Amino acid sequence: MKLLNDKVALVTGGGMGIGRAICQAYADAGAKVAVADFNASAGKETVELIETAGGTAFFIEADVSKEDAVEAMVQQTVKQLGGLHMACNSAAVSRGSGPIHEFTREVFDSTLELCLTNTWLCLKHQVAAMIESNAGEESLGSIVNISSNASLKGQAYNTAYATAKAGVNILTKSAASEYGAMGIRINAVSPGVIRTPGIENYLKEQPHQAEKFDRAAVMKRMGKPEEIADAVIFLSSDKAAFITGQILSVDGGMSVK
Repeated sequence: MKLLNDKVALVTGGGMGIGRAICQAYADAGAKVAVADFNASAGKETVELIETAGGTAFFIEADVSKEDAVEAMVQQTVKQLGGLHMACNSAAVSRGSGPIHEFTREVFDSTLELCLTNTWLCLKHQVAAMIESNAGEESLGSIVNISSNASLKGQAYNTAYATAKAGVNILTKSAASEYGAMGIRINAVSPGVIRTPGIENYLKEQPHQAEKFDRAAVMKRMGKPEEIADAVIFLSSDKAAFITGQILSVDGGMSVK
């Protein structure tokens, strides 16, 4: 029997990169997966990859910075797949970078909305669905938020994103303290530099940065999206049944170097 047989998982930002790897990992572990993204073509491609591999998935087009869209996304997941046991909030968009004194209020507010507020909205409706659909079970569910190593010690010229992800960390801990006694575990994974399509495209334009990224980690390499996904699966499963309120860095030792 697979680790997550007969479970239902919802992943935001599931269309590409880390989010896609998480969707595929949930399906490989036996879960039925709701793939949510605002990019319909990318999200549907993730579903096709899962179904081709023999898994079960369907796509939901959703802008998770809008509460009505989040509520509909969660309701559709429960209706289509019969409940909600696990969720991973991976969707995030950073609107810009640069020195603080040149940052606009619009860019700062937008980054908070698309990296922190959206995660809060997802948590709000995911928790409600887990309480309702899993009533009577010992474990009502598990939620994993995707943070960033930028949140752990700050990041020059990327303050809006780092601040938003630091907020995700405290949101994770606060929510874990609220819902642990009810049987809902809430944790976060904090990636280092991961070879996503976005990073790959950046390195095509700035190939000299690859060595810098490799040197940043104790293990002297960048991570793979699948390595983030493995951590999410562990935290979602009963293998982590006594773990909640934690921020797990998956960064090749970058945060301790």
